[in-house]
Amino acid sequence: MLRFLVIAALTLALPACPVWGSSQPNSSPSTPRRLLTDASSVWPVAAAAQEQAQEQKPAPQADNPTGMYSFLREGEVLQLTYDEAKLDGYISRFGDSPDDEGQFIDQFFDKASLQGDRLTFTTQKVHGEWYEFAGQVVIPPGKQPGSEGYRVLKGKLTQHTSDAKGTDKARQREVEFKSFPRMGR
Repeated sequence: MLRFLVIAALTLALPACPVWGSSQPNSSPSTPRRLLTDASSVWPVAAAAQEQAQEQKPAPQADNPTGMYSFLREGEVLQLTYDEAKLDGYISRFGDSPDDEGQFIDQFFDKASLQGDRLTFTTQKVHGEWYEFAGQVVIPPGKQPGSEGYRVLKGKLTQHTSDAKGTDKARQREVEFKSFPRMGR
């Protein structure tokens, strides 16, 4: 893409250039002229094209944690989406309280951030329960992109539960959530 933009910028600028263009009589490509002065208008265009290409370039696969991960129990999942430098996601889990036991509950992120390999999120409260995670995204040695466990979220998960009086009970534990394999890649 960058090559295309630079070539397009040069194509537009060079016909007006006395060395390569035909805008001046008796000029030939072998006659040296003030190429740097006349072509200097190309460099800002090329620099802008390069900046635009770098801004649009997606994050390398190792830096992008988008995908589905295991959660606490078999059948529960954690979904991360990292798009345009914004992290979002949700947890799908089985209910624990007498009111929702065995039901599938989706808890979307209320806050989330990814800074380097440091990942944090807090879910919305559902039925008096919410989660906080603080940890890092790790790629274990020897894992191939797209394979199960290629990325692992390691850190501290805090499960908050509010009782009928609104008292918060917090339970912390160290966790590792492994990525599911990516299909079709």
